[in-house]
Amino acid sequence: MTALKPGVNGQGLSATLPDHVRYSIEGVSKVYAGRQVLQIDRMDIRRGEILALVGPSGAGKSTLLRMLNFLEPPSAGRIRYGDFEYGPNGEAPLATRRQVTTVSQRPVLLNRAVQANVHFGLHLRGQRKAARQVDAALQQVGLAHLARQQARTLSGGEAQRVALARAMVLQPAVLLLDEPTANLDPYNVGLIEQIVRTLNREQGMTLVLVTHNIFQAHRLAHRVGFMLDGRLVEVADTQTFFEAPVDPRTAAFVRGDMVY
Repeated sequence: MTALKPGVNGQGLSATLPDHVRYSIEGVSKVYAGRQVLQIDRMDIRRGEILALVGPSGAGKSTLLRMLNFLEPPSAGRIRYGDFEYGPNGEAPLATRRQVTTVSQRPVLLNRAVQANVHFGLHLRGQRKAARQVDAALQQVGLAHLARQQARTLSGGEAQRVALARAMVLQPAVLLLDEPTANLDPYNVGLIEQIVRTLNREQGMTLVLVTHNIFQAHRLAHRVGFMLDGRLVEVADTQTFFEAPVDPRTAAFVRGDMVY
C-alpha cells in the first residue's frame, strides 16, 4: 500500500483520513488525447453518506466514478482513500479495490441463471459456497423467486436489480451507482431507491449516485454536487442545494434552465 507523502506546497498529511471522510480529492484532473475532461480542485466524500452527482451528459460524472473505483488513475492530483493515495500511474491494492463496487446503467449479465450471476463476484474471490449470501441478496431485491431463471429472460428492471444484488453480496464499503434507474418504469425505480436507502441506513454504506433525475437526487441524497464542463460547480446538503444554491449556474440548473 502506498505511503502518503507530504502534500503539495510542502503541507504534511496525516497517515489516514479523518473518521468521517471516505474519500478526499485534491487537484484531480483527467486528460484524454490532450483534452481535459475533468478538473476537481477539492472535494470530500463523507463516510456513510449518499452523495448525488447531477449535471448534463459529458460533465465528467462517470469519469469521476471510474477514478473513485480505481479503474483509471487521475492525470494529475490525488484521491485519498483511507491510508492509500491514488495518483497518476497509480494502482490500488486488491484489498482496497475490493471495498468499492459499481453498478452501471446497462449492466452486463452472464448467460447463466440469476443465482449464478449474483454468486459470480464471490466465486472470483474464492467463496465457492455462498448460497446463503446469494439467497439473502436476491430476497432483498425481491427476486428470490427468479433465482433459477436465465438472466437473458429478465426485463430491464429485473436485470438492474440482479446487478444490484451482485454488488450488494460483496458487502462493499462504497457502492457507486451510474444512472441505475435510467429508462426504468416507476415500480422498479421505487424498488431500487428503497434498496439504496436500506443499504445506507442499515449497513452504513457510502453511496455515490450519478443521476440525471434531480427529483431522485432530492429524494435520496444527503448532499448533492453539480458538475458542468468537467468541473464541480457546487456541492451542498440537499436542502441548501435545491433551496439556496450559491452559484448562479446551480440555481439555473435547479430551475430547469439550459446551462449546457
